[in-house]
Amino acid sequence: MTDRPSSAPPTTSPTASAEFPIVRRALLAADLGGAEVARVEIRQIDLEPAQQTGLHRHASPVVGYIVRGTIRFQIEGGPLQSLSEGSAFFEPPGIRILHFDNASDRQPARFIAFYLLRSPDQALIEMLA
Repeated sequence: MTDRPSSAPPTTSPTASAEFPIVRRALLAADLGGAEVARVEIRQIDLEPAQQTGLHRHASPVVGYIVRGTIRFQIEGGPLQSLSEGSAFFEPPGIRILHFDNASDRQPARFIAFYLLRSPDQALIEMLA
């Protein structure tokens, strides 16, 4: 087999223009309180129907995005929230997370979590119960 130039025309995609504007929708603004970040770990987390994460906290800030499903979310001192697909969330460091549960008893849920770690060997999560 030899490498030959392709005779097919190159494919192009629309570029940003008045006809195809790039849309940047704000999802979350979180004050990190001057947190020093040495490493970021990004995890995809899947929850089975009705699965609960349990009481926990993080030593560093966590931001994330709900990819699929609906999450019941509550941090200590805050209201119970319903995070639907496309929602962003913030878990401050050291605050107990009372609920991060799949709200559906029929459908799985998926989210992406960005752990903003102070050191490479820092634990991602501390289970409290």
